[in-house]
Amino acid sequence: MKNRRCPRCHAYFAAPARFCSRDGTPLVEVDLPEPPAAPEQGSSPADVPAPSLTGQVLDQRYRVVKRLGEGGMSYVYLAEEVEGGRSVAVKILTPRLSRDPGSTERLKREASIAMRLQHPNVCPILRVGQTADGLLYLVMPYLAGEPLSELEARSGPLPVGTGIPLLIQVCSGLQHAHELQIVHRDLKPENVMLVPEPGAPGGHRAVVMDFGLAKERRAGAELVKLTATGIVLGTPEFMSPEQIRGKPLDGRSDIYALGVLAFEMFTGQLPFPGKTAQEAMLARLKSEPLRLRQVRPDLPAKLEAVIARTLQPHPEDRYASMNELAAALQSVGTTGMFSRLFGR
Repeated sequence: MKNRRCPRCHAYFAAPARFCSRDGTPLVEVDLPEPPAAPEQGSSPADVPAPSLTGQVLDQRYRVVKRLGEGGMSYVYLAEEVEGGRSVAVKILTPRLSRDPGSTERLKREASIAMRLQHPNVCPILRVGQTADGLLYLVMPYLAGEPLSELEARSGPLPVGTGIPLLIQVCSGLQHAHELQIVHRDLKPENVMLVPEPGAPGGHRAVVMDFGLAKERRAGAELVKLTATGIVLGTPEFMSPEQIRGKPLDGRSDIYALGVLAFEMFTGQLPFPGKTAQEAMLARLKSEPLRLRQVRPDLPAKLEAVIARTLQPHPEDRYASMNELAAALQSVGTTGMFSRLFGR
């Protein structure tokens, strides 16, 4: 399984952590073995890992093949359908959170929201179920590819001709979600999967993953209660100023996060420097972001202007929609994708 380690103090962290909370050092991915089948003596309930599900059959429908990784709230397994043999990904809520009514309600809400999403640039939820041990799980299509974060780590800053087509595809998927009144809230490179696909621009289809923090814009008081369970809703380095302040969100918050993602994609660093994720988050409330060409002078001035607008502190000063942002990105490049993706 994949986990993350601080190369300075050697502490381990689960994804989506990107910086060490002790010293602010960027984390590196490492391989760890499967968790034990049972907790060790003396472990407290909060420390108990999920037992390995490899080899089990869930709901008489999904045979678990192997563990793929984990996040702050869940473990992810590769499985296959008993009938038909189609590969799927199974996301299982951790034991600690499976015992929490608020967390289980969040997972069920995630499923009900994501089941409404039907778009080639969005990963849908196929089914929600429960293991024999009472752990809740979600079933999603298995996408054979790699997260954008891994491409960035391997290749460094992306060329404009590679990055813009990927960003436009992400815009397309998020526009679909926003039209359903759904805001992602946790957009970041780890949540964009690149699936090899012949004929796609650059040879990859970008798919927005993990609507686990998605929130309907017309949310009621019950969702406010869920937010107070102690779970951090969002990744600090990519949060919009209004999300940091706990203000109401709409699609323009995702536009801000996509601007941060784009800045990192083209430069290899965040637009708000800081020794820790917390410092970078606070800088968003107090200072101006770096300009794109301060870091990479070779990039087009028009691209710098597009990203600068996405990073405006006030939502009304950003692009009004993902469609509008995609059109602006299209004007920078010559991919010809905008009309095909948005039917214009």
